[in-house]
Amino acid sequence: MNQICILCVDDEPEVLEAIERDLREFDDVFPVEIAESAQEARNLWGQIDSRGDQLGLIVCDHLMPGETGVELLISMDHSTTAGSARKVLLTGQAGHEDTIEAINRAGLDYYISKPWTGEHLQEVVRKLLTEYVLEHSPDPMSFMAVLDAQKIAEAIHKNGMTSDS
Repeated sequence: MNQICILCVDDEPEVLEAIERDLREFDDVFPVEIAESAQEARNLWGQIDSRGDQLGLIVCDHLMPGETGVELLISMDHSTTAGSARKVLLTGQAGHEDTIEAINRAGLDYYISKPWTGEHLQEVVRKLLTEYVLEHSPDPMSFMAVLDAQKIAEAIHKNGMTSDS
C-alpha cells in the first residue's frame, strides 16, 4: 500500500524541529516530510506524488520569504494530487484577511496559533488524519493504533468495511 505523508512547512528551522518532535508518534505510520519554504514544499510534494504516495496532511506557516503559506495552500487545494490533503495553518502572524482567504480559497481545515502545545497539535493531526484515512484508505483498520480508533471502528461497523474490502 502507498504511504500517506505529512508535510510540514516553516521557514524557521527551530519551529520545524518542534513540529517534527510533536508529530513523532505518527512518523512510523505517516512519514513526516519537512520544508523550509513553499518552493521546497512543492518539490517534496512532487516527490511524494512521484513515489505513488499520498499527501494526507500539510501543516504550514503563513509568513515565509517568497510565497506565503496561504498562497501555497491555495495552489495545493486546486491540485489533483494534493487537493484532498487536510490543511492546517500554524502561524502567529496571519491576519484576519489572510485567515479568511485560507478558509475560503484553500479549503483550510484548521488554524493553530503560535505558540502551540504539542498535545493540541497531536489532537488536531489525529482528528484530520482519521478523516483523511476514512475517506481515502481501503484499509482504515491498519491505522487504528495511531489515529482515533473509536471513530474508525464506528465507520467500519456503519459501512460494513473489512480489511478485505
